[in-house]
Amino acid sequence: MDKLLLIDDEADVQYSFKRIFDQSDIEITTANSGEEGLRLIPKLKPDLVLMDVRMGGISGLEALRRLRQIDAKQMVIMMTAYGTTQTAIEAMKLGAYDYLLKPFEVPRLKQIVLGALKAARDMRQVVSYEPLLESEDYDVGIIGRSQSMQDVFKMIGQLAGSNATALITGESGTGKELVARAIYNHSKRSGQPFLAINCAAIPENLLESELFGHEKGAFTGATNQRIGKFEQCDGGTIFLDEIGDMTLSTQAKILRVLQSGSFERVGGNQPIKVDVRVIAATHRPLEQAVANREFREDLFYRLNVVRIHIPPLRDRREDIPLLINYFLKKFGLAQNRPPKSIFPAASELLLRFHWPGNVRELENVIQRATVMAKGDVILPGDLPATVSSHAVSEAPATASLVSPSSAAAAPISDVSGVGRLLFQWARAQTDLKALPAVERELIIQALLETNGNQVQAAKILGITRATLRKRVEKFKIKQGLAIQ
Repeated sequence: MDKLLLIDDEADVQYSFKRIFDQSDIEITTANSGEEGLRLIPKLKPDLVLMDVRMGGISGLEALRRLRQIDAKQMVIMMTAYGTTQTAIEAMKLGAYDYLLKPFEVPRLKQIVLGALKAARDMRQVVSYEPLLESEDYDVGIIGRSQSMQDVFKMIGQLAGSNATALITGESGTGKELVARAIYNHSKRSGQPFLAINCAAIPENLLESELFGHEKGAFTGATNQRIGKFEQCDGGTIFLDEIGDMTLSTQAKILRVLQSGSFERVGGNQPIKVDVRVIAATHRPLEQAVANREFREDLFYRLNVVRIHIPPLRDRREDIPLLINYFLKKFGLAQNRPPKSIFPAASELLLRFHWPGNVRELENVIQRATVMAKGDVILPGDLPATVSSHAVSEAPATASLVSPSSAAAAPISDVSGVGRLLFQWARAQTDLKALPAVERELIIQALLETNGNQVQAAKILGITRATLRKRVEKFKIKQGLAIQ
């Protein structure tokens, strides 16, 4: 019988696990804290540990850190209701088998637990963990609760202790450079230089000199010797963005660096040795470029040691509310003022847009909307026409949230859909829990509907005017919305 240790201070989570695995050949032991779990592990010798990140006493990550000092082979799955880029990366860096977000999907939970138990059986025979890494906390600015982004975070953590070359693929605007910087920030080279080169932005005749430097007199205008990016980056990491646009001749020099760690400056004949980790990125399908003989096959295989694919934003729409909230706070901070909120109908338009420019385009739209909005709330009319028109044309027949001015003309028929949308939006409001966030937004909508008349707004909401006034004060709703 497999032995599972569940470390979580929530009684309902412990109860749920026992019910979910009641019919399985698994013996479940529970602990209420990281300290208690660490005391139990040497005696219990569990096949698998499932541990919450946030608990009373030491955190789950700290408990995992201490556990690694006791047993480097212990199989661990981390869990949290507060999924962030940082916790996912740190958990995987510390050798966690996987990382689960609450609330759980039972079929996926069972699949991961059974897979981990099988891996634990195999590991007892042949597998050992690499030495641990310690790292500062980094704010990498990558946002996402979707499974596809959680997979990206895991791969970043797994790459942290390695010098392996990585190839990042994805459409323009998905955040390839952010992922490259996250790999660097969590690597052993984080104290050394990081240089990013956009191979598509530098003219072909200058790129080789930019990367490898040149000797005095190497070409017209080369009046002095110049040190290239690879020399500047010795000991660090170089990020070659849009490497698919590089010429074949420059590709040959990149291949030599990867193979031998040496190169020559343009116009020089003296080999220069460097120790540089290369991370490359492209939005082009390199396999097709290889087939068309536009990209060297040998270089492709050298780069494609570990590949991380970043999904387009349209394929992870559940991350859009989180990104909206992140950008609103970012631009509010930049303007030294509280972040603006967004009307649910405007949020829905953003959720339904196809985002050809991905996260970068969403960021630009939110920045524009914060500038264009006349008040503290971003309305549908504050969004670019391209977003509004495309979102409307692509909307499902059972359209959900609408603005007050069009409510009568567009009745809401899919109440459950509205509920899901509103819940996604409310969950992204980190300053309030979901229900208070919804309550605040409903009050704002009622005041907008009634042009700030508190008596009428209170009647619509089904509360007294005194209660409404208390809620306006509690949520610090701008008084300009409310007429006394």
